[in-house]
Amino acid sequence: MSASHPAAINTAAALRQAYAAGQRYLSGITLTGADLSHVILKGSDLSYSDLSQANFSQANLRGVDLSYAILRQANFSHADLRGAMLIGTDLRDANLTGANVEAADYDPDETQLPAGFDPATAGMRAVR
Repeated sequence: MSASHPAAINTAAALRQAYAAGQRYLSGITLTGADLSHVILKGSDLSYSDLSQANFSQANLRGVDLSYAILRQANFSHADLRGAMLIGTDLRDANLTGANVEAADYDPDETQLPAGFDPATAGMRAVR
């Protein structure tokens, strides 16, 4: 596999480096428990990735495709997720305190949100 293939990205530093080098297709990576606080990944494709328990606090994830990603127990406190795609995403037990999810797309039948989280109040858009 080449270094530019998403499967070669197995650390938070490698993800940051790939983004800095202009790589945006990052689908299918596994970075469980990674510290991605303050990361800038605007417009990236992280669909089908396993980012469970990752720390995305204060991250810029504007317009990121997180469709079908596993984000259980991830920390998105004060993260910018405006316009993100959250179709079929597993966000059970994730921390969305202070996160901006305005205009983020989700599927009411497939997206799994944290208990007590109201997507309509948060300004998310149902796509079904």
